[in-house]
This record gives sequence, C-alpha cells and structure tokens, in this order.
Amino acid sequence: MTTRARHVAADEIARGHDENFPVAFLLAPADVRADMHAIYAYCRVTDDIGDAGEATPAERLVALDAWERGLAGALEGPADDPVLVAVADAIRRRRLDVEPFTRLIEANRMDQRVSRWQRHDDLLGYCAYSAMPVGRMVLGVLGITDPDRVALSDATCAGLQLVNFWQDIRRDLEERDRVYLPREDMDLLGVGVDDLRADAASPALRELIRWEVERARALLTRGAPLRGMVPRRARLDVGMFTAGGLWVCDSIARQGYDTIASRPAPGARGRARMAAGVAWRMLRGSRP
Repeated sequence: MTTRARHVAADEIARGHDENFPVAFLLAPADVRADMHAIYAYCRVTDDIGDAGEATPAERLVALDAWERGLAGALEGPADDPVLVAVADAIRRRRLDVEPFTRLIEANRMDQRVSRWQRHDDLLGYCAYSAMPVGRMVLGVLGITDPDRVALSDATCAGLQLVNFWQDIRRDLEERDRVYLPREDMDLLGVGVDDLRADAASPALRELIRWEVERARALLTRGAPLRGMVPRRARLDVGMFTAGGLWVCDSIARQGYDTIASRPAPGARGRARMAAGVAWRMLRGSRP
C-alpha cells in the first residue's frame, strides 16, 4: 500500500465518524486536508483503543503501549498500519512536535486509572493531555507554533472537551463508569453519583451542569479570536470548532441544563447551519 493509499484509508476513518465538530478543512489545500484527516484518524483510533468496550483496563493499557511503540516505529521506518504511516508522514513533512501525539496516548492511559476527578483544575490538567494536544497538532499542520495562538487553541480545545463531558454525563457513567463532574463541585451542591442515574436531572444537578457549562463557555469565548489568526482557507473550520462548542452550550441551556434526560447533538443539519453562520460572520468580519 502506498503512502497515498494509507492517507486515503485515514481519510475514510475521519469521514466514518459522526462527530459534533468538523474535520473536513474543505477549503484548505489538498495536502493540508490530507494531513488533517490523518491526524483525526490517529486521534480517533487512539481514543477507540482507550475506550474498547470488550477489553479490560489492563488490556487497554497493553494496547496503548503497543500503539505508542507503533508510532515510534512508523517515525523511524516502514510500518504496516495505514493510520500510523499517514500520521508519521505528516509529522515528518511538517516537522511536527511528537509530544502532542504521545500526550493523547497518555490521556487514554489516564482514563484506565482515573474515573473520578476531585477539582476543576484537575480536570483542566487532564484536558492538557486529552484535548489541547489535538489543537496543537492542527496548528502544527498550519505552521503555527507561537505561544499566543497556541494559548487560544488550548482554551478552545479545553472548552470543547468540557462541554462534551457535560453533554455525555449519563453515557460516560453507564458505558465507562467515568464521572467527570468535579467531586468538590458535586459535594458543594449536594449532588451524588446516584443523581446521574436518574431519569432526569434534579434541581441541584441542573445548577451544577449550568455552572460547568458556563466555565466551558468562558474558555470557548476566550479562544474565539483564533479564527481570525489562522490562514484564510482554514478559518471556516477553526470557527466551526468554537461555533460547535457554543451550540452545545446553548442547547444544554435551552433544555434547562438537563443532559441526563436528553443528550443534545447538532447532527448533519445542525453542522450545516453552523457552517453557514460562521461563513456569514466571516464575510461580515465579525467574531464567532
């Protein structure tokens, strides 16, 4: 299989997942688009290994170690896995820092060892492994490494990660036995884990979700100027990350901060409307 064929395989993985947020970069040059899809496929496969439902935590740790060794091997020479070949090709050509790629693997190791979080700051520390590296990979493909824009990306990615947690509270508990709501916040408002298993959110849980969603919104708003600070042909996609996160924040608010009874998700039509809104604001020169 040629390197191009492996990029095609990575592209198929990227297109095969229905996510809240875009990975298309349709307006970007073809080589940028291919590398973005390779990165997305790498992130998707890494997370799939860490979330493999049929495996035990110990088995997932073994698989993650093998995946990291596979990445190192692909960077040094020939490899068989199409995703690793494609992402290693992108890393070499773009001279990307490898640390964000290994940090994402470490985030998935953390998921095997930690299922509860004590403080919001601890959760942000987790985001430095699970979310912020993805933004740094994207910026690296765009040739952006300066601290100011990286900081904006970090804020955006942390906001996206957090709002995804608040969108999936019940699913994370039932399918993965993970509770990302900080324990000290739950204790402060008198919310217990059993409240997350109810048919609907209690008033105290709604208040807690409102609190956490507004923290996520603040991060997304802080990072929003990044859209105007990337190459023009990437601005729609970067703007969509922020718009998607804010859409989820607004949707959670509209349903009274109850994501236990119902999980908000934009779907294909919602993403299309978001893209149109971002494009319109770009034409008007306004912020996301």
